[in-house]
Amino acid sequence: MKRKTEDCSFRTTIGGQALIEGILMRGPKKQAIVCRTEDGLVEKTEELTLVKAKNPILGLPFVRGVVTLFDSLYKGMQALTYSASLVPLEQQGEPDKIDAWIEKHFEGEKAQKLIISTAVVMGVGLSLFLFIFLPAFFVGLIPGLKTHYFLRNLSEGFVRIAILLVYMRLVCEVSDVKRLFAYHGAEHKTIFCYEHGKPLTVENVRPESRFHPRCGTSFLLVVVVVSILVNAVVRLDNSFARMGCHLLLLPLVVGISYEINRWCGGHDNWLSAVLSAPGKWLQRMTTNEPDDSMIECAIRAMELVIPEEKGSDAW
Repeated sequence: MKRKTEDCSFRTTIGGQALIEGILMRGPKKQAIVCRTEDGLVEKTEELTLVKAKNPILGLPFVRGVVTLFDSLYKGMQALTYSASLVPLEQQGEPDKIDAWIEKHFEGEKAQKLIISTAVVMGVGLSLFLFIFLPAFFVGLIPGLKTHYFLRNLSEGFVRIAILLVYMRLVCEVSDVKRLFAYHGAEHKTIFCYEHGKPLTVENVRPESRFHPRCGTSFLLVVVVVSILVNAVVRLDNSFARMGCHLLLLPLVVGISYEINRWCGGHDNWLSAVLSAPGKWLQRMTTNEPDDSMIECAIRAMELVIPEEKGSDAW
């Protein structure tokens, strides 16, 4: 049965990311960054090379998910760094010790690439610590669960979900993050407006839903749930051995999660509704209602990446 509430003319592969006072939109052939500054909107576009174009194997199901994740992380961090550089100097904080050391020993583009790469590595490292090592360690301390592998794996999954929700909730209280999440809402609304076949105007975008089934937030939650199922094959007592196995299984977890998210984004039935519902619920924390200036940013970023050949960006 079709759901009338999200009846779209088509589904686009165009996706986005909220930036500091701006939006990143990525289309099939190019990506665009549009940020609002004191002097007006600043635009930056660049051509994209599909990952699978480098090697067809990288575009295969279950492989493409892992490759796409790391590619998105790096390009997303590049865009975030660029948007931060547009903030007036008097509003910028002091660089942290790692960034300051890199800027001192390296120059120009090389320093920027090192800062971005370091940020990606640290972000991945923090995620592994929070969602793999910490759950396995804490649950391993519970008496009686060592050899009850099903309950132990389920408990680790619940701890991961709890950590994710607590982390999201704490982040939501930061004022700068609230604005970032409002830009996130503007991104979703604009994509929905485009998919519904309406002209991209502030008036048309404003009433659209800020909860989109193909959001990266939904992907995070799917990863946590899929990890519960995949890690069920791990039948080890030692907590550190379990951590190692979970780490080895992570590419498979990411690959499966990507395919599930991709399938949900391309279908509109009861199963896709059930699978995407938790992610949309989580988006109530990671998206806020945007103001018109944020919507204008998102619209312009979308306009810059819509392909000339109509429908070539179909999901």
